Amino acid sequence: MSETPSATLFVGGRWVPARSGETREIRCPADGELVGVVAEGGAEDTEAAVAAARTAFDDGAWRDTPAPARGDFLLRVAARLRERKAEFARAESLDTGKRLVESEIDMDDIAACFTYYGKVAAEQAGRVVDAGDPDVVSRVVHEPVGVCGLITPWNYPLLQAAWKIAPALAAGNAIVLKPSELTPHTAILMMQVLEELGLPAGVANLVLGPGATAGAPLSSHASVDMVSFTGGVHTGRTIAAAAAPTVKRVALELGGKNPNVVFADADFDAAVDNALNAAFVHSGQVCSAGARLLVQDEIAERFVDELVRRAQHIRLGGPFDPDAETGPLISAEHRDKVTAYVERGVAEGARVRCGGTWGEGDLAAGYYYLPTVLDGVRRGMSVVREEGFGPVVTVETFADEDEAVATANDTEYGLAGAVWTQDAGRAQRVAGRLRHGTIWINDFHPYLPQAEWGGYGQSGTGRELGPTGLAEYQEVKHIYQNTRPQVTGWFRDHA
Repeated sequence: MSETPSATLFVGGRWVPARSGETREIRCPADGELVGVVAEGGAEDTEAAVAAARTAFDDGAWRDTPAPARGDFLLRVAARLRERKAEFARAESLDTGKRLVESEIDMDDIAACFTYYGKVAAEQAGRVVDAGDPDVVSRVVHEPVGVCGLITPWNYPLLQAAWKIAPALAAGNAIVLKPSELTPHTAILMMQVLEELGLPAGVANLVLGPGATAGAPLSSHASVDMVSFTGGVHTGRTIAAAAAPTVKRVALELGGKNPNVVFADADFDAAVDNALNAAFVHSGQVCSAGARLLVQDEIAERFVDELVRRAQHIRLGGPFDPDAETGPLISAEHRDKVTAYVERGVAEGARVRCGGTWGEGDLAAGYYYLPTVLDGVRRGMSVVREEGFGPVVTVETFADEDEAVATANDTEYGLAGAVWTQDAGRAQRVAGRLRHGTIWINDFHPYLPQAEWGGYGQSGTGRELGPTGLAEYQEVKHIYQNTRPQVTGWFRDHA
């Protein structure tokens, strides 16, 4: 990469500055310290990146590379990520403010994603279709979609990018990656790896900058065949509308309002502990956070009292504080949004059992918000309906299984949910009735690269990960060959 800090866009195999010459300072949310200076791209830079991707795809150097060879390349990417794990994790923590140990886990998961798709890539042989005629050879094959615009968020910058990059490259596409302007450094490092390992120029491109300028052209550009976005529902709707005139493929992962359902017979200590994890890991800045806690009436008071007691003792701190258990929010603007979200809930009648305020003292230099439990909420409240994306959990109660399911499903979203019970039959019944893309039983948060991820309703369209995550980046073509063509005689020859 160029030694010039502003030359951090990667277009057509070259590291370049933004055409405007503008730059952006990246500061750590934990303490405001300067992390780096990067190019601030705009629409012209994205146009150039799309053109480079189009040329590279149409040239066919990567598209026509045999699938096993593309898979081998992804396996080498995974190996390089493991070699550079410490460097990548540190960069991720400085950009996001999250604890270093969390970023290290993320890097392992990212390498696992590339490994999975590296192995799956070689298995896409298509299938033979029985046409019922021995003179016909009929095949269904998978081909790359083309040029893919990948727009990713700030909460899990490289993980969310990897969920798109790995299957897109496995399928043979060319890509333009537009990460969040707040957390660009691991995307830069990823492009370095792809370049060093010999990915043909133009197959992978990186544009940095705001979504409204650098990201928007990816949704509307006629030369982009697909756009995949992870982020908020409002932006997702805007992207879908912008993509409609060109009828390009759209995949949207738009977050959730995820119920964590605890029955009275659940393992009490495990359920409390995991309710904390569900709500407060990464300060709640997780699309699948268990921000809606549903507890059966007969244990609700005891359960919430214990949850509050433990939440009050969660230690906040920066990425490299060995005693920290969770970190800051991403920005002052986002902290203000979380603050306003809690204030609306209180105005509607919610009761703050703990938290509900900014971090003070040693935490004042960063964007910290204390773990917050809101009790006494009702299903119609904004804090129950809207995604807060912060360290805030609301508590609802239910009497029986039917009420639990009805309450859990009373949401416009449908990304993830959990059920806690020692009754195996009830666990399976409730899991089957919940309208969410991932259901955990007696657990919360784990995912597997080989299992699909995505949601119902306004949590989005399409799926990431698993075989379906690869199919998102493929076109399906039917090739029908008649090996003994004959005159049909359908139309008479009047010669």
